[in-house]
Amino acid sequence: VQLQASGGGLVQAGGSLRLSCAASGRTLSRYTMGWFRQAPGKEREFVAAIIWSGGRTSYADSVKGRFTISRDNAKNTVYLQMNSLKPEDTAVYYCAADRSTQKLLHRLDREYDYWGQGTLVTVSS
Repeated sequence: VQLQASGGGLVQAGGSLRLSCAASGRTLSRYTMGWFRQAPGKEREFVAAIIWSGGRTSYADSVKGRFTISRDNAKNTVYLQMNSLKPEDTAVYYCAADRSTQKLLHRLDREYDYWGQGTLVTVSS
């Protein structure tokens, strides 16, 4: 599976962005999908995850209520809608696929098998 993340950019605090993660090579409907981020000088951290059907999701406390993960299996694409952005959301955002499960929502990056290249989100104050 090849994952291509896009949609990052520069936005002012309080603004919104929508990230997309398009897959090729295999259908994403087999997998739980996740978004992670890595800020400069920090470790990569979990942001959100969604099961194969989209019926269950999980969020980091820091983004709950502001970010929404969704997926369109027909388009083989996963999205991360980010609202009310804060400067501390600045990071490279990565999408990832967990091939071990369709129904579990893992939060550890080591549980994910396929990774996109990352897209930079910069939130100015």
